[in-house]
Amino acid sequence: MGNKEINKIVPVLKFENISKSFGNQLILNNLSIEIEKGDTVAIVGPSGSGKTTFLNIVGALDVADSGKVLFKNQDISSMTEKERSEFRNKNIGFVFQQHYLLPQCTVLENVLIPTLTYTNKAEKLEAAKRAEQLLDKLGMFEHRHKLPGQMSGGECQRTAFVRALINEPELILADEPTGSLDEESAAKLSSELIQLNKELNTTLIVVTHSMKLAEQMNTVLFLKQHNLTI
Repeated sequence: MGNKEINKIVPVLKFENISKSFGNQLILNNLSIEIEKGDTVAIVGPSGSGKTTFLNIVGALDVADSGKVLFKNQDISSMTEKERSEFRNKNIGFVFQQHYLLPQCTVLENVLIPTLTYTNKAEKLEAAKRAEQLLDKLGMFEHRHKLPGQMSGGECQRTAFVRALINEPELILADEPTGSLDEESAAKLSSELIQLNKELNTTLIVVTHSMKLAEQMNTVLFLKQHNLTI
């Protein structure tokens, strides 16, 4: 290969020998994994197997007892709490089973909550424009001035997904995103979530009990006996 430099693709996320316990209970044991940019990954496993703990460590909401978590070669496991907070807001979007929308705020206002820290007027205007574009992609533009109480569960969850995308994060973490929806609404949201993720080239990690949702991902990982297997 001569003197040509080989450019190695740096994974967007890398776990190196991560372990986590709560008291005497081992949750994750020496877990290692690499996830590439743009990948879609489902984490499945029985209740209590550590799926949410895994997601919390990925999202810098919790820290491992040992090992490293690297985000594009940046070690987030060694950050201070303030640094982790700034990192989350800039790089990660969260979607939970419950939408956690503020009931007194409209759809558009809820979507723009992560941008409240913006101080630049141009950035604020750009965020508002982006919010309306994303709402339009998910068929929510006409609902932008409604309150959460005026919408269905599926519409609220779409709003939560747009809120997770508003800061243009590289990584979306979804914890049972369709768990509170009926089968038809869950299937529709799953399809929209995957399509929009593909368009934006973000990386998506979903924790789910739904094999229908899991099987739509590029990779399905099973969390059992404190580790991940394909």
